[in-house]
Amino acid sequence: MSESINRRGFASDNNAGVHPDILEAMASVNNGHVIAYGDDPYTEKTIARMKQIFGEDTGIFFVFIGTAANVLGLSSVTRPYHAVICPDSAHINVDECGAPEKFTGCKLLTVSAPDGKLTVELIAGHMHGIGFEHHVQPRVISITQSTELGTLYTLNEIRKLADYAHSNDMYLHMDGARIGNAAVALESTFYEMTGGAGVDVLSFGGTKNGMMYGEAVVFFNNALCEDFKYLRKQGMQLASKMRYIAAQFDSYLANDLWKRNALHANRMAQELFLAVKDIPGVEVTQKVESNAVFARIPAAIIPRLQEQFFFYVWDEERSEVRWMCSFDTTTEDIVRFASLLRSML
Repeated sequence: MSESINRRGFASDNNAGVHPDILEAMASVNNGHVIAYGDDPYTEKTIARMKQIFGEDTGIFFVFIGTAANVLGLSSVTRPYHAVICPDSAHINVDECGAPEKFTGCKLLTVSAPDGKLTVELIAGHMHGIGFEHHVQPRVISITQSTELGTLYTLNEIRKLADYAHSNDMYLHMDGARIGNAAVALESTFYEMTGGAGVDVLSFGGTKNGMMYGEAVVFFNNALCEDFKYLRKQGMQLASKMRYIAAQFDSYLANDLWKRNALHANRMAQELFLAVKDIPGVEVTQKVESNAVFARIPAAIIPRLQEQFFFYVWDEERSEVRWMCSFDTTTEDIVRFASLLRSML
């Protein structure tokens, strides 16, 4: 048991612990009684801080997990006869157990995107049957930043998708589970990459970057979220003791904790890339732009390698694996892992 607890790896930034500053922030609000369900001074303070970042004309709502942020955010701007266009690798398509389709009633229209990124040209193939009652109607373009493959949309690429969506009476949704890693890589503010680039609905994540739990749904037009408080309650995501989510976000955003964590994770991914890229038998398959390294390695060594450093196989047919770095990944982790990998090959 102790060996499995202490075993470090590159499986997911979700596997890392919680940053000490976040734990301290949660403890700091653990005094006395406050009104539940978000009507407390801590939540009020944090939402005010987030409005300074994203704009005063934004609606900000805390939920427990990223899947809920995505599903409820999409539910707020769709009807069951609508469709959501996304890459085939999108989290909403692959890793949410059909929740987006179950709870929105919408159809997901997927696009093959080898680098995880949508383009206007790729989306155009789904833009037919508009106004035809026998076809689902495209309503939302959903992108992930950084993508599930560790790649990044430039600000210009996001603007192009937003302009295309709006010109076709659609919305642009962003899954920002790793938005901190993207922001530091692009040297961008959160707003420049989201509302400033035309994003309508954002799932703003912190769990993968040092928080314990909690995500935020951010609407860049309050008209889009007039009824969201009811969706959140019906979706079982209204936290009674919301101050503990708010305290995490307050600490996460204060003094650039998010930036320090994300910078470190991204740097570790670059170190990992440099450590493995020239090992015979290793083929890095995606640009290393955030905190992920994707590579093909011989299938025979994967189980033995996983015994000491846990990670996930991304594509079994191609023997492609994913190595994620976290805010607490160390250079020692990378040196030991690369040495073991080299010895096996």
